[in-house]
Amino acid sequence: MLGKGKTSASRAKRRNGILANVALLAYTAFALFPLFWIFLMSLKVQRDVIATPPKFIFTPTLANYAEVLSRPDFLTPFKNSVIVTFGALFLSALIALPAAYALARMEFRGKEDLAFAFLSLRFAPELIILLPLFVIYQSFGLYDTYIGLILIYQLITFPLMVWMMRSFLEDVPRELEEAVQIDGGSWFTSFRMIITRIALPGLAASCVLSFIYAWNHFVFALVLASQRTQVITGGLLQFISFEQIQWGSMAAGVMLAIVPEFVIAVFALRYMIRGLTAGTVKG
Repeated sequence: MLGKGKTSASRAKRRNGILANVALLAYTAFALFPLFWIFLMSLKVQRDVIATPPKFIFTPTLANYAEVLSRPDFLTPFKNSVIVTFGALFLSALIALPAAYALARMEFRGKEDLAFAFLSLRFAPELIILLPLFVIYQSFGLYDTYIGLILIYQLITFPLMVWMMRSFLEDVPRELEEAVQIDGGSWFTSFRMIITRIALPGLAASCVLSFIYAWNHFVFALVLASQRTQVITGGLLQFISFEQIQWGSMAAGVMLAIVPEFVIAVFALRYMIRGLTAGTVKG
């Protein structure tokens, strides 16, 4: 009787596992279908893209990719995105690591309020500050400059880095820093020799997520940049004219635009997993 109960429980567990895997596969297919459809569009000629009903069987072509890669109005925004995104990440990492360390290790009045203020920057509606920012940028000569875009992109990646790094640093044992200080080192020495090395996985994870967020951002660059410094998200609008929308070329541009995110995510996957899982088990 006891063995029969165990068998039923085992079957129920296996059935639940199969159902969970099926649900996960269905959700994955649902989430990735838009990307798959854009990929198909990038391999079609214009008449196949706008065909009704939609075509799943067609003669693929790389003409859209060849056209996109030969257009300066795509390559220049791509280059601008690289400059602006990496510049913003470098500046954010330079400021966010000490800020996260202070929030994780030091006790001072208003610490949680300050941390919440950083977090609120992440969720602040962009349209509210867009007009004042445009006026300020025009007044200080930051409009349509790399420095101006790096500063505003740094502002949107900084809160994410601070909160991720704070959670990671809170799990670093204090004994490591105390050992350095017992040997005569200052808190800055322990920060430089211990924290900056141990925090690398968390820093890598936060940098990858911040890179994806900054690379895909659209609104600020659309308003604060013009043709000279426009980034890739705004550059894709070049395929829309008053005559037609070049769907195939735009789809090819989208696929090429996500290559840097894909490459960075793959190479940093190990660090991302370590960084994102840090702090999930405490006590």
